[in-house]
Amino acid sequence: MAIYKYRARTNDGRVTQGAVEAVTESDAAELLNEKGLIVLALSETSQKSGRSWNINLGSVKHKDLVIFSRQLSVMISATVPIVQSLRILAQQTVNPLFIEKIIEMADDVDGGMRLSDALSKHKKIFSHFYIAMVKSGETSGKLDEILQYLADQMEKDYDLVNRIKSAMIYPVFIISSMLVVGFLMMTFVVPNMVKMLEDTGAELPLLTRILVDTSTFMNHNWYYIVFGVAGLIVLIRWWLGSDVGKMTWDSAKIQIPIFGVLFKKVYIVRFTRSLSTLIRGGVPISSALAITAEVVDNRAYEKIILDTVDEVEGGNSMATVFVKSKLVPKMLSQMMVIGEKTGKLDTVLERLSNFYSREIDNLVEGLTALIEPLILIVMGVGVGAMVAAIMLPMFKVAQSIS
Repeated sequence: MAIYKYRARTNDGRVTQGAVEAVTESDAAELLNEKGLIVLALSETSQKSGRSWNINLGSVKHKDLVIFSRQLSVMISATVPIVQSLRILAQQTVNPLFIEKIIEMADDVDGGMRLSDALSKHKKIFSHFYIAMVKSGETSGKLDEILQYLADQMEKDYDLVNRIKSAMIYPVFIISSMLVVGFLMMTFVVPNMVKMLEDTGAELPLLTRILVDTSTFMNHNWYYIVFGVAGLIVLIRWWLGSDVGKMTWDSAKIQIPIFGVLFKKVYIVRFTRSLSTLIRGGVPISSALAITAEVVDNRAYEKIILDTVDEVEGGNSMATVFVKSKLVPKMLSQMMVIGEKTGKLDTVLERLSNFYSREIDNLVEGLTALIEPLILIVMGVGVGAMVAAIMLPMFKVAQSIS
């Protein structure tokens, strides 16, 4: 199947344009005629649909969703019909997979389906959070504002994740390089040096013997080590995918020294930002909390939020569970109480989100400054120990000769 761009005239005389998916050009024209459109121009695009071959066309990136939301918001605010807006976006989008999905959504909306229902057919692309916000925008008649707000919030989430990833790239790269170089040294370089040391007949120091034994083991069993590490990675991934593993790891993550504080703040920002957005969009508190529990992506915090749902449905304050939890900062629970009493919970949560976002920035900068010297110390100790293990016996041999 292929994607065809078209210009057509509607029954009321308006000229519209968009894209349609069909096997041949004649099929595309027939499909448009069935929808009551008079085709003015029809041409095949260079983008091909992957539906007939069932191939993987890639994935829809976070950036694609941000651009989609912002552009759709602009067109809706300009009173462009949703169907036409979607078809225009299908022409402007580069991602082949996203083009296909947008065309499907346009067809569904054109067939009488609500936009939120059309989005819900593609849950691998649009989250429960996104769909709920669009649904609230349709209900309130402020879909353009909701989409604009969604784009802003997604950009903030994207920036947050990128800042943390950027801070971790350097230490991960250095540590990975150290492990690879150390493995190559122990399996290829050290054995030749060991043979030379053994030929001298000198007694080897303890540090050298440890290096020799380690190198010998790795040289004779390297394939077991490689397969063992690969098997361990597969086992860990399987365990983390299980309910017990996910809960254990999520609980342990927030207890890790130094990094645990960072993880806690990230989850708190996700909670405050998501809940603030949903409340502002007019989603009921209990539904907003249930959706936020999924967005947080940590079982420990998810349990706190779901317990809060039960409290809210029972007529109690939303802050009841948060006040008792040790995982929640006192300031957050106290500000939530104030927000409930004043009726400005969404504003309070948004300000808390901004505050903790700045805290994350400061924490990431501090961690970066702390990690770099620690890595240099570890590298220095590792390289120094290896050099000492090799040089000590040589020094002894030189002394005995002299």
